[in-house]
Amino acid sequence: MQNNTCFHCGDGCGNHTIRYQEKSFCCNGCKTVFEIFNENDLTCYYDLQSSPGAIPKEIEGKYDFLSQQNIIEKLTEFRSDSIEITTLYIPHIHCSSCIWILENLNKLNPKISDSQVNFGKKTVRVTYNPEATDLKSIVLLLSSIGYEPYISLDDFKSGKKHINRTLIYKLGVAGFGFGNIMFLSFPEYFEVNEFWLEQYKPLFRWLMFVLTVPVVFYSAQDYFISAYKGLKAKLLNIDVPIALGVSVLFIRSTIEIMLDLGSGFFDSLAGLVFFLLVGKFFQQKTYDFLSFERDYKSYFPIAITKIDKNGNENSIQVYDIKKGDRLLIRNEELIPVDGILINGKAKIDYSFVTGESQTVSKHSGDKLFAGGKQTAGVIELEAIKSVEQSYLTQLWSNDVFNKNKEDGFTTITNNISKHFTIAILTIAAIATTFWLFTDASKALNVFTAVLIIACPCAIALSAPFTFGNLLRIFGKLKFYIKNACVIEQLAQINTIIFDKTGTITSNKNCNAEYDGESLSDSESLVLKNSLRGSNHPLSRTLYSILDEHNIISLDRFDEHIGKGIEAGHEDVNLRIGSASFVGNLENTSVLNTTVHISSNNVYKGKFTFYNSYRKGVSKLFNQLKEQFDLVILSGDNEGERENLKKLLPSKTKLIFNQKPEDKLEFIKYHQSEGAKVLMIGDGLNDAGALAQSDVGIAISEDVNVFSPACDAILDATKFKELYPYIKASKSAIKIIKWSFLLSFIYNIIGLYFAVTGHLAPVVAAILMPLSSISIVVFTTVCTNILGRRLK
Repeated sequence: MQNNTCFHCGDGCGNHTIRYQEKSFCCNGCKTVFEIFNENDLTCYYDLQSSPGAIPKEIEGKYDFLSQQNIIEKLTEFRSDSIEITTLYIPHIHCSSCIWILENLNKLNPKISDSQVNFGKKTVRVTYNPEATDLKSIVLLLSSIGYEPYISLDDFKSGKKHINRTLIYKLGVAGFGFGNIMFLSFPEYFEVNEFWLEQYKPLFRWLMFVLTVPVVFYSAQDYFISAYKGLKAKLLNIDVPIALGVSVLFIRSTIEIMLDLGSGFFDSLAGLVFFLLVGKFFQQKTYDFLSFERDYKSYFPIAITKIDKNGNENSIQVYDIKKGDRLLIRNEELIPVDGILINGKAKIDYSFVTGESQTVSKHSGDKLFAGGKQTAGVIELEAIKSVEQSYLTQLWSNDVFNKNKEDGFTTITNNISKHFTIAILTIAAIATTFWLFTDASKALNVFTAVLIIACPCAIALSAPFTFGNLLRIFGKLKFYIKNACVIEQLAQINTIIFDKTGTITSNKNCNAEYDGESLSDSESLVLKNSLRGSNHPLSRTLYSILDEHNIISLDRFDEHIGKGIEAGHEDVNLRIGSASFVGNLENTSVLNTTVHISSNNVYKGKFTFYNSYRKGVSKLFNQLKEQFDLVILSGDNEGERENLKKLLPSKTKLIFNQKPEDKLEFIKYHQSEGAKVLMIGDGLNDAGALAQSDVGIAISEDVNVFSPACDAILDATKFKELYPYIKASKSAIKIIKWSFLLSFIYNIIGLYFAVTGHLAPVVAAILMPLSSISIVVFTTVCTNILGRRLK
């Protein structure tokens, strides 16, 4: 007998079955998709989940509008001659096979270099070569295999999502079923013989069955799907006990009415699902609120230099950028917004966006995309849109370039709850076996009540709500953390390493004295414009001290991280940096913070800096000294050693003359000895050290130096508040542990009543979401108290 179900999409084939390779297909579209997969050796797509595809709709001519350049411009987030990137919203993403096929698009079209799925947002980020394919071809390919993107023509956005009301529909169905089943159960509850006539019992019981079917197979389907996928992956997730409890209640109740043994537990079953979904709805709404605040209010505390109509340079926050603003981008600065290049020679590194490290040269009039990093001196551009904070957040967390520090890190939730489900199933089995031999009528109720009352939802909610709320609070206090895992890692650190220049020292109120041969006007002009293009703290300080000069475009500019700058204009070539870098070996041992200058390979002189330390540095180090090993790891010479000894606690290690690679190796060695390292730097010279450390914090002070290597960004004005932030992270762990303890006490009490047969399943179903809600309230109130203390 032929299988009349479509092999690709799972729908019925009807009377028009199409046969191909001994498989049935409902239409030519599904057959074509199978042929595509078969030709490209991708048929293991069907091994991940049976019949996962959607029936492709008629798409011929539907996407012709994607050939228009103005629309392509709106839909792509990055464009160059060899790379284009677009993010498309795919409503049909729903399972592991969807993720697998969408992340293997390059096998269907070799011109696609990369595709990444965000399952939660149902989006796929596609990188492709525009010389070989185009956006229309990408969309047609996705549509042909059953993953048609949703594209809004009203505003040219490809990621605009419809509001997902699925949970509300399921909650409505469960509520409707629960209310009516309870109503039909009342006569039997009260045993009203005059009303509940014998001949109507079967009718009312089967009506309850009919009302229960959509509750179980529609409203509760997510629990079954999650449990099945967990078991398939050999994991016992938190939905296994729930699915098991619902199944037992439904099967037992159905058997009872079929054999006329009783009315079953349909009222308890519908109530269970309804109250489960109420708890889930509350959880979703609360967490969506927290996520909303984080996504749209946690802007980066980086500033950008705006040039006004009079040519004056002023620092503004990136979220204040408006269309038409003229912006100054220095060397190693991130371009925060799409713009048109006006002045300067641009060599843009788009590796943060594309993963490709090759720089791209741009000329006046060319478009520059947000996320690129200027690597060849100073440029000026005109903004053509305002900053999209969600895009910057995505850039910060992009796995293309970001080392995953979470590998090998076990979260507190996983640590505590990994054996929870096994323990509950064991207790349920033992209790049920006991009651089967003692009082078989109670066995089913005991089994179901144990599975429900001990649901680990409260444990699963503790960490997300605690960390989510703390992320929001930290953001308001100008401490911007990449994700919740960073808070947990921050709470475990035992060693704190500080860079010196630009970290514990301030670029403001810093003085410098020049000692050496006077610079000519042309040399002073090149010096000022060279410093204008650099983001190093000493360069920025010296730039602000020197007299004003005309703005020129340098012919040459090259910044050697940790060493100095080479720059030239016409016949003047300057080297600015350390004594060894400019070629003056006689001054390498001078015990001061200095910047040396040579012109056309002739040594000219040096600027000696007198550091201005941030307010509260001494107090901060004294707060930290009791709990942490403290280290100053500086690339400068030892000129400030005596001052630092007076300023900082005696046990602070002071290590100087460290190159960027030396800092990285220092951290790596101490980690191998068991240290949990927090590195605090300026984000420029310290990128490697920030990436190597367990937690890396970049200090931001009116500088648009964006370092994806860091895990957090701290506004320089909040530097002295570092200890309270670390202390709050540790307190967050305590809050989670207390919530675990409360959940444990609740489970012990609930299990006692469930095991002894004194707890009905429906009562357990009511108590379970209440326990989840109580945990959410507890963690939210506690973190808000933490926030008030921080303020």
